[in-house]
Formats: sequence, structure tokens, C-alpha cells
Amino acid sequence: MRRLAHLSRFRTACHGATAVEFALIGPVFLALLIAVLQVGIVFFAEQALQSAAVAASRLVLTGQAQSSSMTQAQFLNAICPSVQSLFTCSDIMIDVQNYSSFSTANYSTPTLTYDAQGNVTNQWSFAPGTAGSIVIVRFIYQWPVIGGPLGFSLSNLSSGKRLMMGVSAFRVEPYS
Repeated sequence: MRRLAHLSRFRTACHGATAVEFALIGPVFLALLIAVLQVGIVFFAEQALQSAAVAASRLVLTGQAQSSSMTQAQFLNAICPSVQSLFTCSDIMIDVQNYSSFSTANYSTPTLTYDAQGNVTNQWSFAPGTAGSIVIVRFIYQWPVIGGPLGFSLSNLSSGKRLMMGVSAFRVEPYS
């Protein structure tokens, strides 16, 4: 009889049920929350890089870069203040190429090559073209990605980083 009373009390006891339920659901909830935050930060950074590429392209579009014989380093320094809160300016790779037509232009994501220390060895060009030429401006950045819970990762490079790219394609305006 006494045992039955203890069993019925055990069956109806609710103390600690909330803690047990949270212990079961908490890790999944936190993993989902971390994944959502990481995706949001990566999308924000990609959009910031794209906006920087479009803003910097105006220097080429209007002929300012060509008239002042701007170098690749000067071009990077011109946009650095607008992106330095998110990106390390020295790690932004800039590729500016001109073409005779849009159909021959290269918009693709570049394949990065590395040396033994893991540094990118690609040679990027800075050819802003002349009035009327088609120009593709590409800003390329390797964003460090933190491995997420449950194997979630946004990296698309073998180094565990995410390759981001901002691209702008346009025809250079007539300038004097």
C-alpha cells in the first residue's frame, strides 16, 4: 500500500519538468540560433562587399581612375574607409579587367591558388580601360567562418573560409 502511494506521487510530480524539457530542446535551439546568426552575418558581409564594389566602380565608370592614373593600391585605398569596419583592407583582392563586349567578359568566380604558407598567389590585373570599354570590377575576399554546431558550416574553400565576391559590370562613360 505504501509503495502504491509513492508510485502515484511520483507519477503526478511535475517539479523539474521544465528543466528536463529545456535540457532536451535547448541544444537544438541554441544550434539553430547560432546558425541563423552566422548566416545573417555572412549575408550582411557579402552585401557590404558588393556595395563597396559598386561604389568603387564609379571611379572607373566616370573616368576618375583613368584620368588620375590610379594604381590598384590607390583604388583599394579609395574604398578602404567604407569597408574597414567589416574587412581587413589588405586582404581584399581587386581584379579590374576591360573587354570589348559584354559577351567576352569574365564574370566567373576565380579559382584561388595558394603557396605553401596558405597565401593566395593569384595575380590580379588592374586595367580600367578607356571610354566606351566594358569593365568588370571584382572584389574578392576570404571571410573567416566559425564552424557551427551539428556540423553546420558556410565555408566554400578548403581552408575553411568562405570566398566572397562583389562584382560590377559596366561600360565606361565618355570622359575628357
